[in-house]
Amino acid sequence: MVLRPVLSCVRAPRASSSSIFSTITRLAMPLRAKILHPAFTQSMSSKTTPPSLRKNSDPDDVLVGSTYGMRTIELNRPAKHNSLNESMIRKIVPRLQEWEKSQLANLIVIKGAGEKAFCAGGDVAALAEKCMKGPEGVTEAIKFFALEYRLNHLIATYSKPYVAIMDGVTMGGGVGLSVHAPFRIATERTLFAMPETKIGFFPDVGGSFFLPRLDGYLGTYLALTSAPLKGVHTLYAGIATHYLHSSSLPDLEQRLSELSFADNASITERNSIVNATIEEFVTGLPPNEPFVLSGDLRRRIDRCFSHSTVPEILAALTADGSPWALETISAINARSPTAVHVALQQMRVGREWTIEHTFQREYHIAAHFMRHADFVNGVSSLLIRKDKVPPAWNPATVGDVKQEDVNAFFNPPVGARKLDMFKQGAPDFKNYPHAFGLPSEEGLGRMVKRGRYTLRELVDKVVDEWDGKEGVKQKVVDVVERRCGKDVNGYLTWDGRED
Repeated sequence: MVLRPVLSCVRAPRASSSSIFSTITRLAMPLRAKILHPAFTQSMSSKTTPPSLRKNSDPDDVLVGSTYGMRTIELNRPAKHNSLNESMIRKIVPRLQEWEKSQLANLIVIKGAGEKAFCAGGDVAALAEKCMKGPEGVTEAIKFFALEYRLNHLIATYSKPYVAIMDGVTMGGGVGLSVHAPFRIATERTLFAMPETKIGFFPDVGGSFFLPRLDGYLGTYLALTSAPLKGVHTLYAGIATHYLHSSSLPDLEQRLSELSFADNASITERNSIVNATIEEFVTGLPPNEPFVLSGDLRRRIDRCFSHSTVPEILAALTADGSPWALETISAINARSPTAVHVALQQMRVGREWTIEHTFQREYHIAAHFMRHADFVNGVSSLLIRKDKVPPAWNPATVGDVKQEDVNAFFNPPVGARKLDMFKQGAPDFKNYPHAFGLPSEEGLGRMVKRGRYTLRELVDKVVDEWDGKEGVKQKVVDVVERRCGKDVNGYLTWDGRED
């Protein structure tokens, strides 16, 4: 079953109990969230690792837990900001596979140990050190990406509710563990970024899929510049689906653990109840903190990053001439020129890729980068030696990069094999089969084109459709101010630019 709400171009699943049960009634399948009495449940936690996975691994780098129907995965390398390595992936995968088949496991929660990070990314320093050892080391590094992308695909196609708590730094590999999930919870401590072009790599872990599907050209901007987003701004951007204060997280986990579902409940119904439960803990968004990438800045982003080549984007930024534009030019020029070119092509072709095709293609791109000098140079300079001067990129400038060299990254390397996904026959899709975040700009545009609304009427309708979800009003007002005009009768009109 496709997990998209009715009026999927705009509507998100309703969060209130009345709307949940009205949806269930329409499906003619009664369902109720049951709170299990402690007398009839058992709580346990596990820090053990299956014997087959203990070799060459830290037995405590991933902690798994079970509380009633909730299963938890805790990334446990706080000193390394919970950076993801092969040992951790090899513990997470069998648990997810086991729980997906278990009737006792209702939902999954993944989080990071400590207060600083959910997961700061993959352990790229270890990968660069492997690549320095020659062809055999390069092969080992490529195997890591094969394993990581198969895990990302498993998460994206998971058949049970999956909640990612992005409390703290969430970058690179941490984004791959969270952004493909139906529920992505940000807090005031969340710090999101895709910093790969800084180190001579590309925005992977499904970046080819989720970044081009963000509103307008936000994804292109984030991919090329590595610009960070903090806290509630990840909700406004479409990275997170919910924003909670970190102090609410323990109570939320307890509440989620108490949920149970009818045996015949569909994933749509289960996700609707999980969504409503998370919404119970939303206490408001930070006041006087509008989306940092809205208004005039957002107009500049869409205007400059809509171009099809890197030189054209830089020329548009130069013509803009604002302090932001000049800072952005400096940021792009400091990145690996090859990586910037590859990232831009990703953003243009990834919009047409399915979720499985995305990881197949990114596997080939990653293999090319493991053999490219920029990855080792970038990681060694910035993360290992921590030089105060920029890495020695080759080619040195964006103007020196040849298009045929960029195209080569999108062709399978000689002898490359197709990834054998963990979940054979999983649903494949071009758009996520869930929509629990804020309404998309594209969907709001369709509403304006098809109806006759004043600003007040549109705000009221969309807020009602989302059952008063925090952030919806701010999103609608920003989109209307940037993209709408008015006809002679005062009704909103769409500005006609290509979406």
